[in-house]
Amino acid sequence: MRHIAIVGSGPAGYYTAEAAQKHWGDDVRIDVFDKLPVPYGLIRTGVAPDHQSIKAVSRRYEKTALTENVRFVGNVSVGEDVSIGELEQLYDAIVIATGAPHDRQLGIEGEDLDNIIGSAAFVGWYNGHPQFADLGPKLDGANAVVIGMGNVALDVARILSKTDAEFAASDIVKHALDALMGSGVRTVTIAGRRGPHQIMMTPKELGELMHLERATPRVDPDDLPEEEEDAILEPGLRKSVTLLRGFAAIPESERGEKPIEIDFDMFASPIRFVGDCRVRGVEVERTKVEAGRAIGTGETYVIPADLVVSCIGYRSSPIPDVPFEERAGRFANDEGRILPGIYCVGWARRGPTGTIGTNRPDGQGIIEKIVEDFDSGSLGRGDKKGRAGFDELARSRNLELVTFADWKKIEEAENSAARDGAPREKFIDVESMFAALAN
Repeated sequence: MRHIAIVGSGPAGYYTAEAAQKHWGDDVRIDVFDKLPVPYGLIRTGVAPDHQSIKAVSRRYEKTALTENVRFVGNVSVGEDVSIGELEQLYDAIVIATGAPHDRQLGIEGEDLDNIIGSAAFVGWYNGHPQFADLGPKLDGANAVVIGMGNVALDVARILSKTDAEFAASDIVKHALDALMGSGVRTVTIAGRRGPHQIMMTPKELGELMHLERATPRVDPDDLPEEEEDAILEPGLRKSVTLLRGFAAIPESERGEKPIEIDFDMFASPIRFVGDCRVRGVEVERTKVEAGRAIGTGETYVIPADLVVSCIGYRSSPIPDVPFEERAGRFANDEGRILPGIYCVGWARRGPTGTIGTNRPDGQGIIEKIVEDFDSGSLGRGDKKGRAGFDELARSRNLELVTFADWKKIEEAENSAARDGAPREKFIDVESMFAALAN
């Protein structure tokens, strides 16, 4: 019998469990650990609440989780409640699939001013992650600046701009919805160092801005290259740039029809935050792009900002005794192998790149490497205690484990508490999750 521990219950974790199950069938036992009592990681607390079709992929993970040889082990923090060394004694292979839950820092002057927030924290706040439920961003000012040119920046800009009715079918949590409906934001500036041909925004997400009830997107026509230059772009990026051209073509006469403007400020590299205790502006340097790189021109100006959300990427969480690349913000690995018997997958392996679906072949690939290592004899004979051994350890430490059946009870309580039209009202703290189980 093979015993595999997967640390992290998001897409990378469950795709890896699915791949292991397909390879070994009944000859494997897989424990999927998560620090929280609830599964699905990025799907639950990272995907925008108004993108329910994307969240529906969790049904696939549930199918895997409900099989007899896969077990969800929630409310266990690997590195705190149990060490990697202890898991090594119990499992033939450990796969780290923790994602990249922490924000990268810009590292510029003034970054410690109030109301400058990383996207992991801001997205976690409106998605009900227990770590960020009490974030309390100040939304009383008129000007918000979102730094970054990827889909997360679009998510943040869109969430800041929507009406109550547009959130009707979403699972945005109540404290965030109430705050957003009382928001004073009237301009959302999306600032990025490079130009239209270097954006990481996909056409579907960009296109959503055209249909917002109270916001209009704006692009400066002078920021757009000659249209014939779009021919060299790959099709998806070409569609995105075509949408930007459409934003630029919106007549000035139509701009005052909606109360919020989403302004794309390209070729703008942040160099300093301006303010006293709270941020009041972002000083940027005008750039030009040479060979794909943003080069400063020396020209600077200040974008007014009462709120800043930095969407420039994420970092994984180090785990004691596991090699980690601080600069890259991911686990040190050779194509997924970290140390004998220890592997990583998804964002923990490659950094925050790719889509949710990218994790499926990644999970399959890491299982292929584990199979190779079993076949070579480097992982032993599959005679470790696995699940039974972990349960003994958990009892000795009075760990309160949450199973998938427990999660289904929490989910049922969240669904029952949903406002009209919404799929659920998520619990925003661990205590409420356990109270739902007790009831």
